[in-house]
Amino acid sequence: MTSAQSMGNQKEITRLATFMTVTVMVLFLVLVLLGFVMRAVQSTVLPLPSDLFYAVMTLHGLGMAGVLFVGGITAITYLLSKYINVNTMLLKINFVLIVIGVVLLLAATLIGRFGPGWYVLYPLPFLEGTWPRWAPLAATVSLMFLGVSWLLWQLDILRAIIVRYGISGFLGWKYFSSDVKGEEVPPIVIIVSVSVIAGSLTTVFGAFMLMLYLIQWINPDMHFSALMMKNLVFLFGHTIVNITMYFGLAIVYEILPSYTGRAWKANKMVAIAWNAALVFVIIAYFHHLYMDFAQPVALHIIGQVGSYLSTVPATVVTIFGAIGQFYRSGIKWSFTPAALGLSLMGWIVGGFIAVVDSTIVVNNYFHNTMWVTSHFHTYYILGFVLMFLAFIADYFEVKESGKKTLFSLVAGGYGIIIMFAVAGVNSVPRRYADYSAIPFEKVVKSGQSTALIASFFALLVIVGLLAFYKKALSQLSKKW
Repeated sequence: MTSAQSMGNQKEITRLATFMTVTVMVLFLVLVLLGFVMRAVQSTVLPLPSDLFYAVMTLHGLGMAGVLFVGGITAITYLLSKYINVNTMLLKINFVLIVIGVVLLLAATLIGRFGPGWYVLYPLPFLEGTWPRWAPLAATVSLMFLGVSWLLWQLDILRAIIVRYGISGFLGWKYFSSDVKGEEVPPIVIIVSVSVIAGSLTTVFGAFMLMLYLIQWINPDMHFSALMMKNLVFLFGHTIVNITMYFGLAIVYEILPSYTGRAWKANKMVAIAWNAALVFVIIAYFHHLYMDFAQPVALHIIGQVGSYLSTVPATVVTIFGAIGQFYRSGIKWSFTPAALGLSLMGWIVGGFIAVVDSTIVVNNYFHNTMWVTSHFHTYYILGFVLMFLAFIADYFEVKESGKKTLFSLVAGGYGIIIMFAVAGVNSVPRRYADYSAIPFEKVVKSGQSTALIASFFALLVIVGLLAFYKKALSQLSKKW
């Protein structure tokens, strides 16, 4: 490729990245508003029919998982474009597939009132009379379009990385040797390679599950193993959520050095840690099935061990690396580096909550409570979202410190997750539209009061997002 072609390709990548990023920003804000609505309903402040509540809950869960995944892969595609040859035509095709998937999901949930939750656990989608027969078909086809888009995107990124860095380089295996030769492999390449391998593999299993859903929709007399389906959905869903977090960490590795003025290079420890993460992220999902007595006990044990070990290698090398970046670097604290530092703290807090819940004896008490909700909202709001917003601020060259905006986002985020945790400790169940029918007054009061307080914190997050969007989008013309 000539330099003129390369420059033109980079301009097209920038335009596509801008379009995708703005789209993700808008959809994310809408989904946050839906989250506020749900908490307001649970507090009894806002009335909403229960079937619509569960449809909104399904849209919020599936939407957040999908939108933030797309945001993460958009950011790392742009950041990787200076190292690899990005296929811009595929990016355009993927966008079309994503739009089709989003439209079908909106129709299934908001029109068809399809509301089995974001897990779409079998056989809930096929409960007769709960929603129109077309709704589960629309949702299934929606996820198929999204899955195909994500799979193509991940495989092409992996292809481009291997073309550039080879088999020994893309996962950092060259650093296992005492005599490292050839060009350096940036940490972002190793982290993304680990992520897309895990993501591609588990997306295939997710596609298999959706094909079975489609078969049962065509022939309602067909039935499949509910335990098998649950394994498939969590293998896919748990992994996608976790590699979204990994995309965020790749952003940290790549962007932070430009603010500290220090290189963050790959080495043997970084390679070992992230290769270990590739194994652990795939087997950790078993902790979602502790309540399933028919699941082999060995898999429960593997799930607990995998969950514990998945928190160690990547976390240790990343946190020590980040400390080395920040310590006495003379950094100028604008929004981006501050958000990156706070996001790592949120990642650690979310990881701690996850380890607590993934402990079998604790999970027996917390599994179907708001404690679980606290865990993944911490990962997202205070972890990945801050990483993604830091990327946006860096991408749009937002120079202001944004202290008030960050305070609003972080204070609101911690308020939301603390209310989830308190409710979980008080045995408030998750996935309830209304707590009033629960025959324990203490649980009802805890559920309603924590939902009310969380609603105010959600408003704080919304205010922070709007303030941030105003600053970021004021620079939009620079990227068109």
